[in-house]
Amino acid sequence: MLAEKKIRWWRLVFVTLCVCTYIGVAAYIVMPKSSKWKPTPYSFPVSYAPESMNIPADNPMTEEGVELGRYLFYDGRLAGRTAVDSLMSCATCHKQSHSFECGIDHPKFTGGKTFGLTEIPTPHYMMPLINLVWINEGYMWNGFVNENNTQCGGKYGVPKSEEFHCRNIESFVWMMIVAPHEGNGSIEKSLELIRQDSIYPPLFKKAFGTEEITIDRVGKAVAQFVRSLVSFNSKFDQFMRGEYQLTESERKGFYLFSSESGDCFHCHGSPILPLWTTNLFMNNAKDSIFIDRNDYSYVTGNPADKGKYRVPTLRNVEFTAPYMHDGRFSTLDEVLEFYNSDLKRSPYVDPLMIGVNHGGMHLSEQELQDLKAFLLTLSDTSFLTNPAYANPCPDNPYFIRD
Repeated sequence: MLAEKKIRWWRLVFVTLCVCTYIGVAAYIVMPKSSKWKPTPYSFPVSYAPESMNIPADNPMTEEGVELGRYLFYDGRLAGRTAVDSLMSCATCHKQSHSFECGIDHPKFTGGKTFGLTEIPTPHYMMPLINLVWINEGYMWNGFVNENNTQCGGKYGVPKSEEFHCRNIESFVWMMIVAPHEGNGSIEKSLELIRQDSIYPPLFKKAFGTEEITIDRVGKAVAQFVRSLVSFNSKFDQFMRGEYQLTESERKGFYLFSSESGDCFHCHGSPILPLWTTNLFMNNAKDSIFIDRNDYSYVTGNPADKGKYRVPTLRNVEFTAPYMHDGRFSTLDEVLEFYNSDLKRSPYVDPLMIGVNHGGMHLSEQELQDLKAFLLTLSDTSFLTNPAYANPCPDNPYFIRD
């Protein structure tokens, strides 16, 4: 009797082991390859304010995602065409040599004014793509793309669905493809062209675990690359690290910048805020009559926000002319002279513009030269030549050259 019970017990153990082994082997065979996927977490070259980085939970930064995004950023087929005169990608306008802005000397976009394949102009002049990972207040001059924007598609012929949201950097990719003032293309055609190129399935597999190519993944990859574009190696950064000594003129300019005499720090920050922008939206006394319907008030619906625009970073300001949302100033000297003697009063001017009641700050010519000398210390030329940000396929005829 005891022997029979032992035999039955061992049979039960044997059958259980067989079943478990079968289930394990079957699960391994049918297991999606994505479950074995182990991307490499992306490490930023600087450790500034990681708690303030705007990285969506559903799109963590990885080495593989950033690299895929770099390819897509420069691929002119992103607009859904292959003809040489119809190629357009992010890199068509965002040139590394100009801090990922098009520059005032662009051979196609005269004076820095961009337009799409239909030659319809963009609503505003460009902003550089630099340190965008620390922007939490909304993107573009008017902050239209922001985390509180509930609009999903419904324009440019795309359906009202979550994948076409307007909340973060990811949103710009589908917009760039279909907007009449940009690619004026078809998302389906863009994806078809990307899928046809043998370089992409392996890159998507490394970045996302499978070779599937969707607009959601394209947007996420490009956004990862754009977030990787960081600058912290200007002369002034080196000065703060004890690697460079400011000249007398640069030092005097820094003192002016940081004082009420120059009145720059209220909007553009200080070494404590090395982004050199508060990323807030302000009316900086450019106008007394407001005709642009796409200012910050368009986004907020608040009339008090007329004439407000994002405060741009001063990093690499030497290379990002023309200046202001409408490109009205071609040189830094013109910008400085505006703040010095041409501020305009209106009910909407930001109260931090303390010089507006006097028409400007009225610095001397030498003080203006010193202030400019300081601004030039914020230039980070290594950002303009960093190979990690450059075109990965310069010999590929479909890829946009700088």
